[in-house]
Amino acid sequence: MTLIPPTERVYAVVLNAQAGRGLALREWPRLKAELERRHLRYTLVQEADGAAALARVQALAPGTAVMALGGEGTVRALLPALVDTGRPLAVIPLGTGNDFAGMLRLRPGQFGEALDRLNHTPRQVDALDVRLLAGDNAGSRHLLLNGLGLGFDAQVTANMTRAPASLRGLAQYAWGAALSVRELTLTEVRVEVDGQLLYGGPSALAAAMNGTRYGGGFLISPESDPRDGRLNVLVSGPVNRSSLIHLMALVLRGRHLGHPAVHHGAGQHVRIRWERPVPVHLDGDLHGQVQELTAEVLPGAVTLLNA
Repeated sequence: MTLIPPTERVYAVVLNAQAGRGLALREWPRLKAELERRHLRYTLVQEADGAAALARVQALAPGTAVMALGGEGTVRALLPALVDTGRPLAVIPLGTGNDFAGMLRLRPGQFGEALDRLNHTPRQVDALDVRLLAGDNAGSRHLLLNGLGLGFDAQVTANMTRAPASLRGLAQYAWGAALSVRELTLTEVRVEVDGQLLYGGPSALAAAMNGTRYGGGFLISPESDPRDGRLNVLVSGPVNRSSLIHLMALVLRGRHLGHPAVHHGAGQHVRIRWERPVPVHLDGDLHGQVQELTAEVLPGAVTLLNA
């Protein structure tokens, strides 16, 4: 891929004022000063919601670079304007979890480091095409960069909103997880990868991942590679509260794949069907209750400028 010098690009800086509980908005003046110090040309896109920001970006010329200032949700909202469009993406992490950025070793608030990487050769990374088939929002399509979780994982995301405001990232996730362990329920699930049964039976959670981590640092899918043209799928077998707590400790270090209660695989397509609706999160954002969904990998669909 041809390397275009950063100063020859025009960047649409998409500012999510709600990202990181307002952190992105508070930090914008510091990023603005860094952009101007480096003589990088930009236009600011700041809208009240993701749909309005997406419309603004979709109206830009296909080659315009998009700089997302926020978290996973900010990037996810922009993916329809980035997937297979020729608009490259630069991630400036300032959200709650920043898990895809964390996998790339991009640290929140380290603007110099993130902008230095604009001198690197752009990389093509995969995305996920998710279809919700039964439950809330049935028939809807969603593009993801990092991944999704169902059951316990999504319940943790819901409970994170009840955490003290002083907690961020991994600490906030751990707080939500502690609440969710007490509310643990198992539901029958059937998970197929590329048409083959991966697991069928009682389960607490399932995840389909392009990235390696979620929840501010839990290495749920340590074998994931967002450039390999595959998605990675993980599903639990029967667990109780004590075994789930033990599994969480293993997941934190990415050492859970050999556990007998963990089933995992990789492929191009996954179908997950639950006996009853369970909560779902998409790149960390809750999307109600779902009973069945599919996810398909889109190889090399996003051009990432600062991988």
